[in-house]
Amino acid sequence: MPVRGIRGATTVACDQQQDVLASTSELLEQMQRVNSFALPEIAAVLFTATSDIHSVFPARAARNMGWGQVPLLCFQEVETEGALPLCIRILILWNTDLNQDQIKHVYLHGAEILRPDLISE
Repeated sequence: MPVRGIRGATTVACDQQQDVLASTSELLEQMQRVNSFALPEIAAVLFTATSDIHSVFPARAARNMGWGQVPLLCFQEVETEGALPLCIRILILWNTDLNQDQIKHVYLHGAEILRPDLISE
């Protein structure tokens, strides 16, 4: 069975734990809802956050949602001039027989500008 990537991103209004966790949970829930995956199908989840987010690991949101057996890893996003601030990105690695063009990517709260070509209608 192939492994496919589900991309997603969101932004937060400010770097506060409750905002980071709420926005990350919202994004994960939306990614799961539109792709209909079950947790045992997930190989791993990679999270990145811009350097202006340091109050909490975004992966904690997944743990709080019961994703206890899913391997999770957080990284700092590469600092690039003009990059979208206060941004959390997620890459879910999903074991699925779907083709890559059947995967639905999710971008929320200003992050839509990152990859408008990947946003499903």
